[in-house]
Amino acid sequence: MGYLDTDTLLSWAPQRSSQDTEMLEKAGQRTESLRDIQIRVAQPIIGFLSANVWPGVDIKPVFETSSIMPTPQPQITKEVIKGWISGLPAYELAALERGVLAGKSLLVATRLLVDWSEAFRHLQPEGQKKFGIEEAAEASSLEVRWQTGMWGEVEDNHDVEKEDLRRQLGSVILLVSGNTR
Repeated sequence: MGYLDTDTLLSWAPQRSSQDTEMLEKAGQRTESLRDIQIRVAQPIIGFLSANVWPGVDIKPVFETSSIMPTPQPQITKEVIKGWISGLPAYELAALERGVLAGKSLLVATRLLVDWSEAFRHLQPEGQKKFGIEEAAEASSLEVRWQTGMWGEVEDNHDVEKEDLRRQLGSVILLVSGNTR
């Protein structure tokens, strides 16, 4: 629960000014801001969780458009999510913890868990596992990828971290898929 108020998936970059956008366009650089990419990746995950896992729960971004101080989630949101976590079977709870610690995101870990856990088959669309390691890793590391795209990778650092994240997210799936208890 400690990750929810600073969840990676909800920690969006400040809104870029129109002046900054114009300057980048003139220089031939990216026109889609980091914030826009973060929102585009986060919305389907948040939408799925709000519709299927925690129906009706309001999940808000951590930062206002021009603030660096995190805004806590509504108390009712915290209570619903805490109650859901409290009811998880042991393997799902262990997998959720691994996913949260790996990706610094309760929301990404929950989405991954729900798509792969035998306990949540009823929430898996037609049994297809569409949210996997790659999707979870992408959602968890958007800002790092953005920065390395701009400035380059630090050899034997960013590449190792990227693969380690995938390894840890893979362990979430191993804990909960096809497990006969």
